[in-house]
Amino acid sequence: MTRKKLLIFPCNGNGIEALDCVDDAEVEFIGFIDDDASKAAHYPQYKIYGRSALASFPEAYVLAVPGSPTSYPERGKFIASLGIEENRFISLVHPGAHLGRSVTIGRNCLIMAGVVLTSNVRIGNHVCILPNTVVHHDSSVGDLTLIGCNVAVAGGVSLGANCYIGSGSNIMNGVSVGNQSLIGMGSNVTRNIPEKSKAYGNPARVH
Repeated sequence: MTRKKLLIFPCNGNGIEALDCVDDAEVEFIGFIDDDASKAAHYPQYKIYGRSALASFPEAYVLAVPGSPTSYPERGKFIASLGIEENRFISLVHPGAHLGRSVTIGRNCLIMAGVVLTSNVRIGNHVCILPNTVVHHDSSVGDLTLIGCNVAVAGGVSLGANCYIGSGSNIMNGVSVGNQSLIGMGSNVTRNIPEKSKAYGNPARVH
């Protein structure tokens, strides 16, 4: 069987952790794409290419996982700047993740170790979910959203597009979090959060 070739953009924490989700029997990791050439000195164990690698390896799939609590609003722009067709994006799911019945996962998603997605969960495109997070039944996660580790998303929750959900947060059943919102680490979200909000605390309040 021919293995799929893979490039990861950029060489950041999410990208390095994504390597744990690669099944070497099915996927051949070629290297990272990054605009910062100096990273090659910090990570000599990896091949780090410029964007020209997208043309040099036209058969390679791409996993694009930029974003942090400060840069998450620009994730869509960073990913679009690669200028590649949608069918080149690949999703990776760690073998230690658990997917329930009727779960759907979009393009260019990264689902890390210990993540549990229970029945009827819907994950959009360009979503990253860090280790040991649980998303319960009938919840949805919008495009471009990042979810930290050890987050509990109860049933029937709607997380909007381009959100950042900090590690250790809990989101109560039936709650909606509006597009482009940030939930601070360790927050307990018990009510709907409007779009473009920053909310944190116990219970979480918009600040």
